[in-house]
Amino acid sequence: MTEPQWLTLGRELQALAQTGLTFAQDPFDRQRYERITELAASVLANGFNTEPKLLLDAMLEQRGYATPRVEVRGAAFRDGKVLMVREVADGLWTLPGGWADVNQSASECVVREMWEESGFETRALKLAAVYDYRKGGHPPRFHHYVYKMFFVCEITGGSAVTSLETSEVGFFARDALPPLSLGRVTAAQIDRMFEHAANASLPTDFH
Repeated sequence: MTEPQWLTLGRELQALAQTGLTFAQDPFDRQRYERITELAASVLANGFNTEPKLLLDAMLEQRGYATPRVEVRGAAFRDGKVLMVREVADGLWTLPGGWADVNQSASECVVREMWEESGFETRALKLAAVYDYRKGGHPPRFHHYVYKMFFVCEITGGSAVTSLETSEVGFFARDALPPLSLGRVTAAQIDRMFEHAANASLPTDFH
């Protein structure tokens, strides 16, 4: 899935403006960066067919140097099937995971996310992949640029329990995946996790 050029340009304009507003001291420079933010909102709103003000408000809430956010996903297996959860937000399925939290390492974050979303206790065995959201075949998005970290994990305890974010927990065969929440995970990524689980010597994938 190729990202449209208007999304790439609009996101970069927004990132440049956000970083500029973080460091600019001169009031005239700040006015210029604010104008660039408005232009970025207009470009993206036209592409998404929405109101520029909605995007502009979201952009102005973001502070600091513009840098990618980090998401973690865990792939744990039982009897040749992968653990998945159904998201309340869209009713579709994904590998357990979410945004990385402050004061936790990436592996600690994925273990926490898997327990919170599925009820299973796990141990992170391997960082299998670091994927760029934009290059991973996901639906286009403007809000946040994302690096996705995938871990192969081992189930050490617990049992299937849903959460505020998940409505169902299940294990699925490689050739019988449920409808996927494509903003979170793709079939190709899950298939690759099966390969990593079967061959621990594979190097970490990255874009």
